[in-house]
Amino acid sequence: MKLQKNTLLALYSVLEFAARPSEHVAAGEVAGKFGESAHHLAKVLSELVRAGIVESVRGVGGGYRFVANPKRLTLLDVIRLFESLGAEGGNGLAAVGSGTNDGANSGPHASASAVDRALGQVLEEIDQTAIATFGSITVDTMLKMVRTQGRPGS
Repeated sequence: MKLQKNTLLALYSVLEFAARPSEHVAAGEVAGKFGESAHHLAKVLSELVRAGIVESVRGVGGGYRFVANPKRLTLLDVIRLFESLGAEGGNGLAAVGSGTNDGANSGPHASASAVDRALGQVLEEIDQTAIATFGSITVDTMLKMVRTQGRPGS
């Protein structure tokens, strides 16, 4: 499963804000840290605000602040804001067998179509495993993982 740029930016932002829950963090600071324009990040952040994951405070000392429950919010909750997953619309991976066979059940196209369908089934299973994994990892768990990765000798 490959995540879109906006999805990754949303995950990075959520983790950045959740790591600093008592602060209002400027969008420009987050944009600079992840090499993105503040304008592009603002579009992503507006979706996170609408979802009630972060809040926006204008003015001096303003910025964005994490307001969701980090022990309940999963990576999948964030990903679903930006991606179509599995039965919800597919992400293109499992759509391999989409039409190489024009209805015939024999000949070279029938064999290729069977391979396409089998490969599509395997890719769909991989996608479902990824979805289950994203659904089992909370923001709190990710923050602990990030802290562990950041320690020298880890």
